Parts: sequence; C-alpha cells; structure tokens
Amino acid sequence: MHVTHDPAAAASSIIDFNTFLAVDIRVGTIVDAKPFPEARKPAWRLWIDFGPAIGVRKSSAQITENHPIETLVGQQVAAVVNFPPRQIGPVVSEVLTLGFPDADGKVVLMQPSKPVPNGGRLF
Repeated sequence: MHVTHDPAAAASSIIDFNTFLAVDIRVGTIVDAKPFPEARKPAWRLWIDFGPAIGVRKSSAQITENHPIETLVGQQVAAVVNFPPRQIGPVVSEVLTLGFPDADGKVVLMQPSKPVPNGGRLF
C-alpha cells in the first residue's frame, strides 16, 4: 500500500495546492477497537467518530505493534475521509487512518498534540 517507509527517500513529485485540498484529512476520536484476526497483516478494526457532519466511520489499521488495543478508545487520530471504501477481507474500511513509520517501519498514529473538536480538517 505504501510506496516506501524509507526516511531517506526523495520527496514525491510537486503537486499544486488544489490537489492537496482535494484530500480531506479530518480528526476523529476512536470510539471502539476490535481485533481483526482475518487480516493478512496484523491489524485492528477501528470505529472513529468524526463529529456530526461525517459521523462514525470504520477503518482497518495496521498499528498493532505500537498501539495496544486496550489503549485506543478515546484517542484522537487523523484520517483521510474522502477515499472510496475499501474491502479488506470481510471488512469494509471507510477511512484511511494515518500514521508514520517508526525506526522499525511499524506504524505510529498521526494524532493532534492536544484535544481538538472531532471533524476538524487538516490545513
């Protein structure tokens, strides 16, 4: 799914600002998290509340190494909310939860540094 996890990789090609604005990245609060044993790679199933305009959306996230399931509910995360839903095994993932690779290439969630209203858009 990802092009590279290499922090030394060159930057992607230049895009214009309108292309960036087309990607709708919002903050939401994880309201439920469950194991996803059917996934090919270890993952959790997440339900994320993006506020009244978007509501609760589902996501499959490969974050098991850095984020124990019992710590997830109540955490705020960033996600792309305007990609089409994606079938992942028996689950439909409705948003792409965002993160960065740690030194071992394992995902660390992208989160605001302090609480913000659900549904806030990245700019």
